[in-house]
Amino acid sequence: MPHFICVTCGVQYAETETPPAHCLICEDERQYVNAAGQQWTTLDVVRKEHHNVIHNVEPGLHSVKSEPRFAIGQTAHLVQTPHGNVLWDCITLIDDATVDALQKLGGVSAVAISHPHFYSCSVEWSYAFGGIPVYVHAADRQWMMRPEATIQFWEGETRSLFDGLTLIRCGGHFEGSSVLHWAAGAGGKGAILTGDTVYVVQDTRYVTFMRSYPNSIPLNATTVRQIVTALEPFAFDRVYAAFGNTVQTDGKAAVQRSAHRYIQAITG
Repeated sequence: MPHFICVTCGVQYAETETPPAHCLICEDERQYVNAAGQQWTTLDVVRKEHHNVIHNVEPGLHSVKSEPRFAIGQTAHLVQTPHGNVLWDCITLIDDATVDALQKLGGVSAVAISHPHFYSCSVEWSYAFGGIPVYVHAADRQWMMRPEATIQFWEGETRSLFDGLTLIRCGGHFEGSSVLHWAAGAGGKGAILTGDTVYVVQDTRYVTFMRSYPNSIPLNATTVRQIVTALEPFAFDRVYAAFGNTVQTDGKAAVQRSAHRYIQAITG
């Protein structure tokens, strides 16, 4: 039976004979159902219509993105370390060309995902690289639409992976929303990869925080402070988000001053 994929959010569901009646992720207030109605596709169709493009971003970091854009159009990142590579966040399309290209960069030892909007075809990615673990925070367990054995639900506030890679639960966008701290990033000054838990805005000196980006639902001040507090123990100079913008330098201060500006704006 096929594993149907929601056209709007790109998340793959457990196998069924017919498409599900609803996409629970899109019906949540943080996402949306396409104006034309709920639509479904399969990975075979996506492979025929799209391809992945891989770019070197900095030493030890590559971006992976589908063209033409599919679903919400996020970018995944491959973080390379001496003891294995981690795919941070996930995109729907995985094909032989992508596997071959990433194998030349050292392969993928684990997948780690910030929040449910990027769960996409994470199980397919796992199987493509030999059944590697997919790390998802346990607080978001209910949103995993294909909960197979490769999904590793981690708990607590941090989870160390290897070679200075640490998952940090920040909450906010989702209860389990997380970022990846890469100690060796930015030339050893540290970097965080944030999905859109911490969203880099057009003025890349700043970031923002939202419960829903497409529906413009803000977070409250307490939750924004919680995000800043979760990041406080970690040094980082650079912030990589999921939609192309990057805080190139002074990243930790950018998060702090952005939180201050945000809280001032919503509290008057």
